[in-house]
Amino acid sequence: MNMAKGSSKESLAEKTRSYIDAHPSIKDCISKGLVSYSSLARLIMKDLGIENEEALMIACRRYADKLSVTSDHEKDVLKILKDSRLEMRTKICIVTAKNDWTVLHKMDNLFKDLWNENSVMQVVQSASAVTIIADRNLKDRIMDTVGKFNVIKIRENLVEIAVKSPERIVDTSGVIAYLITNLSDAGINIEETVSCHTDTIFIVKESDMIDAYSVLTRCIQSAESTIKG
Repeated sequence: MNMAKGSSKESLAEKTRSYIDAHPSIKDCISKGLVSYSSLARLIMKDLGIENEEALMIACRRYADKLSVTSDHEKDVLKILKDSRLEMRTKICIVTAKNDWTVLHKMDNLFKDLWNENSVMQVVQSASAVTIIADRNLKDRIMDTVGKFNVIKIRENLVEIAVKSPERIVDTSGVIAYLITNLSDAGINIEETVSCHTDTIFIVKESDMIDAYSVLTRCIQSAESTIKG
């Protein structure tokens, strides 16, 4: 009987931890001591269909004790953003082509030409397509290279905003999620996002350029004012 009871408590604790981990905003508030455990327990009861409020409160408190002795995750993110800066390029286009080996083969010579011209182009390959992000002036060359019959979609009138961070970002989780959440909360649609080593690149419409740049600027300024030294 005791083993069964212990197993049940472990299962409840695991469900509680999984729920909190799946809600970063709640997790951050718990780590800062800003959560009412009774309210959180009732929320978990409602969402997971669990009836034992007292046991849930105990599980929440125990997990909070573990979170309190770990580093503040949001603070780690802000430390990265404090030392980040923004760069912006206008007149960007995105060409989406079929994911075919012939497309990548044809792109090889174009890559070499652009390298000699000091032009920048990002290529992202997925299972179904190849996404090419480049200066709008390269659109016709890209289409001629891959073949118009291989082109799925073309998007123009875009802006590229790059968040250039210190190398510590490679070992710090949550930075991209933090930025995307702030852009999303501002109602800004991200056309594409690319992470390249220490650069986090967001592609947005020209009509969202000012708002997106302002949001990302505020993220960095907030980090600078929060993290001293």
